[in-house]
Amino acid sequence: MSITLQTATVASLDAVAEAVASWQQDGGPVQLHPGDLGWNWSLGAAELAGSMRVWRRDGQILAVGLLDDAGLIRMGIAPSVDQDDAFASELLADLSDSARGVLPAGNAFVEARSGTAFRGLLAARGWLPDEPWTPLCRDLTDTVEDCGLRVEVTGKHNVQERVAVQRASFPNSAFTLKRWHTMAAAPPYRRARCLVGYDANAAAVAAVTVWSAGQGRPGLLEPLGVHRDHRGRGYGTAISLAAATALREMGASSATVCTPSSNVGAVATYASAGFRRLPDVTDFRRAS
Repeated sequence: MSITLQTATVASLDAVAEAVASWQQDGGPVQLHPGDLGWNWSLGAAELAGSMRVWRRDGQILAVGLLDDAGLIRMGIAPSVDQDDAFASELLADLSDSARGVLPAGNAFVEARSGTAFRGLLAARGWLPDEPWTPLCRDLTDTVEDCGLRVEVTGKHNVQERVAVQRASFPNSAFTLKRWHTMAAAPPYRRARCLVGYDANAAAVAAVTVWSAGQGRPGLLEPLGVHRDHRGRGYGTAISLAAATALREMGASSATVCTPSSNVGAVATYASAGFRRLPDVTDFRRAS
């Protein structure tokens, strides 16, 4: 059975996103999600496709890599090959040889939260633990408590406020109105919502985008931010609760998020919104 590696095309992006959605499982790792693809789709379909690598065996998509930064690939791996040593070996060979067009020579990083065989092989071949991340999950079986904010779904009437909160939440954000419209027109956004939270003075204080992977599968919060002028008032917890409520309405089985473990404030915020902290996971680093 042959394993092939290809760069995604614009025409294949929808199929790739659907494959990644099908891999989302409760009790499994918080791995690459169709919401991650949807958020990056805001840069345009052609740029997203060029940053994605797709592994197939006999035509079936079994792994996807998103080149998210120079020398960093974020992996999603099908549960069916979780312990497949031969498949893991081929993945690592492709990542290790710069001529194959995945990672450059020298320093490189792999985010691999799934794939037991693949993670084990990375460690066995000398890849070192790197930055720890904290995954968190909230079960959505029961109704979520009220968040205490007025929350609106983003549309034409408030999209500028959604963009403004994003830019005020992340110092280096390059998010724009154009990028929001590009994202909202992309296939993954068919199962997504942007939410904006307003305080008692009708100021937009927090925002989040939530992504469903389909009925009965874990949904994702990506990204969530509180306006820099309105921090320290519990709005992060409030918008996290609003996100969980939205995902439950969309049929998600759980709400998931993953944040750097060093961001203790973010971890505490999600925990205060009823998200259960899961064991930390690390990226892998190849020294030059």
